[in-house]
Amino acid sequence: MKYSNIPAAQAVVKHCKARGVRHIVISPGSRNAPLVLSFTGDPFFRCYSIVDERSAAFFALGMAQQFKTPVAAVCTSGSALLNYYPAVAEAFYSDIPLVLISADRPGYKIDRGDGQTIRQDRVFDRHIAYSAHLKQDVTHATTTLETLAPEILGTQPLASLQEEVDRFNQQELQKSLDTALGNLSPVHINVPFEEPLYGLTDRSVFDVPELHLTSEENPTEDLEEFRKIWAASSRKMVLVGVNPPDTIEDKLLAQLANDPSVLIFTETTSNLHHPNLFSSIDSLIAPIEKHQDAAALFEALRPEVLLTFGGLIVSKKIKAFLRGYKPDHHWHIHPIKAYDTFFSLSRHFKQEPNPFLEQLLEDSPNRNSEYKKYWEERKTDVKSKRTAYLETIPFTDFKAFSLLMPSIPETYMVQLANSSTVRYAQLFEMSPSNTVFCNRGTSGIDGSTSTAVGAALHHDAPTLLITGDLSLLYDINGLWNKYLRPDFRIVVLNNGGGGIFRILPGKMESPEFEEFFETPQNQSIQAICAAYGLEYSTADNVESLSRELTTFYGASKRPKLLDIRTPRTMNDEILLAYFEFLS
Repeated sequence: MKYSNIPAAQAVVKHCKARGVRHIVISPGSRNAPLVLSFTGDPFFRCYSIVDERSAAFFALGMAQQFKTPVAAVCTSGSALLNYYPAVAEAFYSDIPLVLISADRPGYKIDRGDGQTIRQDRVFDRHIAYSAHLKQDVTHATTTLETLAPEILGTQPLASLQEEVDRFNQQELQKSLDTALGNLSPVHINVPFEEPLYGLTDRSVFDVPELHLTSEENPTEDLEEFRKIWAASSRKMVLVGVNPPDTIEDKLLAQLANDPSVLIFTETTSNLHHPNLFSSIDSLIAPIEKHQDAAALFEALRPEVLLTFGGLIVSKKIKAFLRGYKPDHHWHIHPIKAYDTFFSLSRHFKQEPNPFLEQLLEDSPNRNSEYKKYWEERKTDVKSKRTAYLETIPFTDFKAFSLLMPSIPETYMVQLANSSTVRYAQLFEMSPSNTVFCNRGTSGIDGSTSTAVGAALHHDAPTLLITGDLSLLYDINGLWNKYLRPDFRIVVLNNGGGGIFRILPGKMESPEFEEFFETPQNQSIQAICAAYGLEYSTADNVESLSRELTTFYGASKRPKLLDIRTPRTMNDEILLAYFEFLS
């Protein structure tokens, strides 16, 4: 087996191997050659080549999202590293273990006018769980050190000085990878290299012992006080945001869902399913906003206890409601962190949801209450009105989603882009057999395609990405790789621009609004498909969409994209009129 002859490169690779970091996404460069040669030279690692660093980091994020174990991205020095930042922030807020490994120029060359030299150490400091800046080896390129930075060598024997460097680097690598594994968080490892960069050796400089992570378990809390509050409350709300599939035991979900004093509000990204759940939050709240007795109805909906778990929430309406009508108690369950989203957090339970719920609900009888019954009736009314409304509207985003969502085959993984895509998805039911993911950590559109491609690569079933036209165009380099599976499917809601800005408050009819907010576009998605080797089809009415959907998911030798064209200036009117109709 061949290794880089630079000790720091060997240390990085051997620590990754010892921790089981097997998947390595590499972007080409020269300064990272010692890392590239070492990773690709060891059959333990699965290496992937992605040119665009922004896309590469989201590609790695998609894999880590599915594996729930660290995936590494390796880049060269300079501006290449900065392109990782959007994915770093997403991983930080979504609890995804990304390991960002950057090659760097020697410290004595920074800010001296050399190309691709920037201040790389701690560059992600505000959005990273741990930053490791390794020390430069002194036994490599020693002559250069003697000429340019003799102060690094000093008077200490070279061998003992290198031992200090090795010891420091190993400690930093251990801290970094333990943090990524233990906290499911992104970490950054910055490694300075001096030329020459391409040397190889058969000799392993040192061995890294196989280390086993010892995580600190949060102590189990005595919930007796909270059990009493829960049992005494007649209005309890459970709100679930982004949540991985199969994380909540069915018996616990059923116990909550069958309690007449409990409303369970879920989003499409929660991956929870039960007949008694309230899965279209905005459809329930929107009619209240315009009701003449809105204050009384909101007070009737206000929970005494709000129990939350999972990641971030999509619905702005539920945020506005709970901030205006605060619960008496807000408890959040997460082993590491809790966000005070509704400005009412009273307790953070540092546990996984299942053991907490088991203890909270143990021997807990259902409380008699009209809470669920009243809102169940409103939920039924919303469903019937939605059906009636769909019969009256022309072909728009809303109509297209009503046809698209039930067409998704069972077992498909669904990846949702942000902005209007994920918001429309909340208004329709999803099959329990479909798992759903979305980059809701920062809610950006910048990496949806790359994330979906990375997530799909090792998934057992096919994957569908539902995205908007601007989201697709913004991350078009997500298609610039050789890892798209033939069963990968993309549906583009192509309304010719940033349709979300027509829905949000503050929309204006002016040339400035169109140019600088909505940003109309007329790019040929068909030409993009031809460039990247995707099969292309299009639909612009109910009949053509229904026809295309009958064959879209069929087996193929290439990935497929369905371009659904909807009117740019009508979608917002139809959606806002829907909420008026419910009122």
